[in-house]
Amino acid sequence: MTKRPVIGTKTMVVSPHYLASAAGARILQLGGNAFDAAVAVSATLAVVYPHMTGLGGDSFWLTYSAVEGRVRAYNGSGRSGYGVNRGRYAGESSIPRRGIKSAITVPGMVDSWEAMLHQYGRLSWAEVLEPAISYASEGFPLSPDQRNNTLLAGAALSVEASAIYIPGGVIPATGDRFVQRQLAATLRSLAAGGRDVFYKGKIAEDICDYMLAAGGYLTRDDFADHQGNWAEPISTEYHGHTVYQVPPNSQGFAGLMSLNILENFNFGAIKHGSYEYYHLLIEALKLSFRDRDKVLTDPEFSHIPLDHLLDKSYAAELAATISLKKAANLSSEPIGRDTAYAAVVDAEGNSVSFIQSLYFEFGSGVVAGDTGILLQNRGSFFSLDPGSINTLEPHKRSFHTLMPAMACRDGKPAILYGTQGGEGQPQTQTLLLTRMLHYGMNPQAAVDEPRFVWGRTWGEPTQELKVESRVADEVLSELTEAGHLVREVDEYDGIVGHAHVISIDSNGYRSGGTDPRCDGAAIGW
Repeated sequence: MTKRPVIGTKTMVVSPHYLASAAGARILQLGGNAFDAAVAVSATLAVVYPHMTGLGGDSFWLTYSAVEGRVRAYNGSGRSGYGVNRGRYAGESSIPRRGIKSAITVPGMVDSWEAMLHQYGRLSWAEVLEPAISYASEGFPLSPDQRNNTLLAGAALSVEASAIYIPGGVIPATGDRFVQRQLAATLRSLAAGGRDVFYKGKIAEDICDYMLAAGGYLTRDDFADHQGNWAEPISTEYHGHTVYQVPPNSQGFAGLMSLNILENFNFGAIKHGSYEYYHLLIEALKLSFRDRDKVLTDPEFSHIPLDHLLDKSYAAELAATISLKKAANLSSEPIGRDTAYAAVVDAEGNSVSFIQSLYFEFGSGVVAGDTGILLQNRGSFFSLDPGSINTLEPHKRSFHTLMPAMACRDGKPAILYGTQGGEGQPQTQTLLLTRMLHYGMNPQAAVDEPRFVWGRTWGEPTQELKVESRVADEVLSELTEAGHLVREVDEYDGIVGHAHVISIDSNGYRSGGTDPRCDGAAIGW
């Protein structure tokens, strides 16, 4: 299944669906820049990959403006409603994972589109949303991934959602024309009125009126008061690159911690794909997850000691605790995995690395009335334990898995990368970057190589290390002997996520790699 990377001299777009990549390329050809194209990709993914992302979800962005010469972060995650508190769930041990009572955070993605277009874009809302509107109103070939996820999660869909995704009670076949007329009408309203239609206008009214009738908790005030924010990204130096992540409430710092720990080992003496390679990465990630789980929440509610966590001397202390022969007995909490990552680089050097999600496949499973909008269930990850760092409180952002990445060389973007998969995001990002920087792999080769994902997913009692079966048998045996709970999965298994990468070499050529485990494409010229 290994593919050649796509190489362009001026531009590159990568995403998990070929139609979304094509939408971004179309906007670039129309004269838009990377920011315009990124919004077009984002909106098109909301239509053609509706099980992974949508207008009812969140997004995080890393941007590089060639004019400004700096990397910025945008936090497009929503807060819980003003009236949402632990008392709403009295007598329950946890927030429901699905249904209207799991949809308790305001969707932040549409606000982030406004931020991109207002700050850096050239085109209008109508121009960048045109591809998404076209696919929603006229239809597109249903992807294998959408069909598989509908088979997996179709039972969790509300009546309104089932009418759209399982019309007539029959799950559409791969390749069937899939039309979303209600969503098309909502997108047309956005094209005409912009952000405020969603947060202060007719769309907000329709969503909140539906939620009130259905027993939900979000109100018009919650939507009207929503605001994402630009932020300084966090970073670390690794192998001649400055690696950037979005700051908390994103888990991005866990990826930086892992790199800081790995910096203490000599990869020149470690063979790629060996036991030593996989074991070291897994153990470094475990240690970063341990600290992440202790502190990650909305930083407006609790201090997060990033200076300490990202300190190189602290990383050296953690590295010294790693046994090269034995797996540490550490644990993690199960985290949702259904997400869409994409990236765009234009001819001027503007670069956008972004990721968006509904949290679980199809989010809460609830479509808000006639809007066609699936509502996310991100807030279901809040804890009802008042002693938890991530405890549910009004107007609070949850611990968030989304973490787009960007590595710069000599102050300019060199690698844009990210992946689907909650717990898997820092894991796959670490695999991708080490493969490219230590072993000289191009983006496609780095994505194609076998992957793993460690941790517990929903409904599983153990901290498994899921490893694709292409890893050598002797390596799997050594990992097992060291104490890893190894479970072989398929050769190219979707459980390890859908990763995409753009690299920019010293000649300025853009190389794109997309995951063979999904329906994506890299388009550049």
